Amino acid sequence: MLSQYGIRMMSESFHDVTWDEFAALLTGLDGNTALGKIVAIRAEDDKDMLKSFTPEQRRIRNEYRSSIAKKVKKEDMAKVLEAYKQAFIQMAGDSN
Repeated sequence: MLSQYGIRMMSESFHDVTWDEFAALLTGLDGNTALGKIVAIRAEDDKDMLKSFTPEQRRIRNEYRSSIAKKVKKEDMAKVLEAYKQAFIQMAGDSN
C-alpha cells in the first residue's frame, strides 16, 4: 500500500478505512508492489509462464494452491469425483 498509494496500513488514519475502500485499494494494486507480485504468482495459469518461474515463485504458488486444496470439504470432493466418474462412463458408451 505504501509503495503505490503512499498509505501506511498501520497508521492511525488507516483505521478509518472501510472494508469496501480497502478492497478497492487491494484490487487496484499493480504488479510492481510486493503484494501485487504475490497475487500475480498465485493466479498464474499460463503453462509457458509457469515454466519460467523461479524456485521461489513455484514455492509461493504451490503453498497457496495447497492451502486452497486443504479447504475443500470431503463431501464436495466426493461429488466432483462422482461427476467425473459418470462423465467417463458416458464417454465410454456405458449407460449403466
